[in-house]
Amino acid sequence: MKKHTVSTRGLPSRPSSNRIAGLWFASALVLLAAGAQAAPSVSRLTPPSELFASGRAAPVIARFLPGQRFDLQATLRPDDASKSITKASFALDDKPVALTAALRSCAVGCLPAVPVNASIATVRAVSVLQPGLHTFTVSGEQSDGQTVMAKGNFEVVPLLKGGQKVKNIIILLGDGMGAAQRTAARIVAGGYAQGKVINPLAMDTFPVTGMVKTASLNSVVTDSAPGMTGYVSGNKNNNNEEGVFPDDTVDAFDNPRIEYLSEYLHRTQGKALGLVTTADVFDATPAGNAVHSSNRGAGTGIVDQYLDDRKLTGLTVLMGGGRKWFVPSTTAGSARGDKSDYAFSDTDAHTADIVKRWGATPGKLDKDRDLLADFETAGFAYAPDKTALDAIDPRKTERLLGLFAHSNMNVALDKIDGRRSKQNGVGGRVVDDYGFPDQPMLDEMAAKALAVLENQKKGFVLMVEGASIDKQAHNMDTERWMLDTIEFDRAVRLAQEFARKRGDTLVIVTADHECSGAALIGGSRVTDARLQELVREGGSSNIRDKVVGIYEQAGFPKYKIATDGFPETTDIDYRILVGYGANADRYEDLRTNARPLQDGQQPFVKKEPLSIYPANPMARDVDGKYLVTGQVPGDSAVHTATDIPLSAFGPGAWSFTGVQDNTDVFFKLAQASNGVVLPEGLMLAPAKKTAKR
Repeated sequence: MKKHTVSTRGLPSRPSSNRIAGLWFASALVLLAAGAQAAPSVSRLTPPSELFASGRAAPVIARFLPGQRFDLQATLRPDDASKSITKASFALDDKPVALTAALRSCAVGCLPAVPVNASIATVRAVSVLQPGLHTFTVSGEQSDGQTVMAKGNFEVVPLLKGGQKVKNIIILLGDGMGAAQRTAARIVAGGYAQGKVINPLAMDTFPVTGMVKTASLNSVVTDSAPGMTGYVSGNKNNNNEEGVFPDDTVDAFDNPRIEYLSEYLHRTQGKALGLVTTADVFDATPAGNAVHSSNRGAGTGIVDQYLDDRKLTGLTVLMGGGRKWFVPSTTAGSARGDKSDYAFSDTDAHTADIVKRWGATPGKLDKDRDLLADFETAGFAYAPDKTALDAIDPRKTERLLGLFAHSNMNVALDKIDGRRSKQNGVGGRVVDDYGFPDQPMLDEMAAKALAVLENQKKGFVLMVEGASIDKQAHNMDTERWMLDTIEFDRAVRLAQEFARKRGDTLVIVTADHECSGAALIGGSRVTDARLQELVREGGSSNIRDKVVGIYEQAGFPKYKIATDGFPETTDIDYRILVGYGANADRYEDLRTNARPLQDGQQPFVKKEPLSIYPANPMARDVDGKYLVTGQVPGDSAVHTATDIPLSAFGPGAWSFTGVQDNTDVFFKLAQASNGVVLPEGLMLAPAKKTAKR
């Protein structure tokens, strides 16, 4: 006779109402245990659910749009090493899922903590049309006939009728940009007169601003991967994971998937996708719009997915750095490698169903692939520098690829310095050292992206990232992140003007998280010449005590803005001063650093001239002998759990008021694009005839 058990994973302990009841309950447990038989269990159930984890029905963790696709998965463990799981199936709202669950053994390829005789059951690309709260269950059978069942829940969020429908969505994401970063850019670029801003930032002129909670699935402090995917999947991801729920395998590309906004709108409305970043294009923020991986660092497979799965995402424009992933491994500077690639086996249903059910490309371990050539063969016009980008005629261009650096692009301060130096007939220092003196600014990339995407008759989703606001905040390089925020705002202004002229485009400007705990602590009380003298004298008694002005001593720093839109110099008299609340140890002299820190993602960072750049904040500004003790270990400032601002412009903007979760933003964006032709929902199998849910 089969013994049916309910998985006790996460069930709350039973409280005793009084001492007698407690003794009775304890005695009953002893008697049950004496005759009880060990039972199989469910250790993981996906989508994530508090009903499974804790026994509580709320809060609901996983939420989806009507028809949005996602995977069901469970890890089932036998009760001892001599047994195995022989069967598994799923049900939705107590109705069997009419799809066979792929059962994968953990004999190989699972995490060390998972028993080798455990099995992972998966059903790919499920969707439900009916709005409301739904339950799902997994049922498994062990080799001795014992069965186990576990239950979870999720919500399908309705798309409401009414409201102006938008054709295009532009997401402008300042990576790491909290309120302090926005304020610093306003002070530097806009200036103040008797407490009033002279020239406001573009993002400050958006009519609606709210606050966003940024926690990931497994931490109050997110990294950029789930920080981005929350906005475009409607669900929490673990840190370092993109477009997937966590699982118990070591394969970075086989995790349970969640359909992205780009995939959903391309499938249902035919919209195109554009991704523009100042980072390496494999980086978490751009990849978190189109790529499904549990390892944000698996660069070869990530960039391959961009091209190979463009039929799912509608990818039409891709611009940023990252050329090292696009050239064969035999090319100097290439980062391609089979260890960071993927290939789905057609004999393993666990991964074969990603191809069959999702329509994904099988992939291939092909470190010597010329991905750049493959993009061009697929019809993408290619721009290796600003000159080539300027020459591209958007009226004759359907698809566009721009790769302007080996890895991350140089930051605004160094690109502007390079342009100004070139105009004066001298070298561009940093950009020359990196070998890419002709890089576009973010607004120039965004302008070309919009010009190409405007050809899309069914509309588009465009994500534009100011990536090094975060990267330079990690480095505690104040002037570099401030100028990158200004560069980002210039792209914001361009998107705002595009939306204003058309009237059918929703624009949001936000961040994935705050970085470094930046705080505008005041202003310098001395001229730059005097500051340099104090630096030579050294120590906190000179650089801090004689310089830092707080409250009214801070005054209004006055930066002179050049015709290119950036400060003529950041080493001004009575400059703005910034402190950090999530900082590592560093030396500080309160002046602009001539060179950025070494970027470990650059392929030639260990060769001159890049090898002579400061390796970390403790190797910079040493002569001033002013050590600022950090609050975190290591040599980098870190992300914080602080809420971040979101501003919105265009049709649907007013829905972004108040305090909201980052996953809420996804549903508001989808609502603005309401008018979708909903796909068929999951087919269930009742007794007589198939019903659509």
